[in-house]
Amino acid sequence: QVQLVESGGGLVRAGESLRLSCAASGSRFSFNAMGWYRQAPGKQRELVARITGGGSTNYADSVKGRFTISRDNAKNTVYLQMDSLKPDDTAVYYCKAELFSTTTWGQGTQVTVSS
Repeated sequence: QVQLVESGGGLVRAGESLRLSCAASGSRFSFNAMGWYRQAPGKQRELVARITGGGSTNYADSVKGRFTISRDNAKNTVYLQMDSLKPDDTAVYYCKAELFSTTTWGQGTQVTVSS
């Protein structure tokens, strides 16, 4: 059974940085794609960044130029480097892994950015 374990969330001030990690286990295969989503209170979960096995990436417009997604296929781990954080980035961040027709979510990690 695939499991995702996220880490790296926390409380920071506006303008500071955080790096999230998501380690996947339980799969013999490298995931087709991995990504980060976030959900703020009262809002729907939204895509932040996604990366395919081949390294293609896409980002939400709101984070372009500030966030960078990367992955280590050998470790089945995906990272999200978040720079120049803003209070609007405050949310629970979820890792998602896609393998063929199966999708797995992590438990989420809280990111809080104070002004």
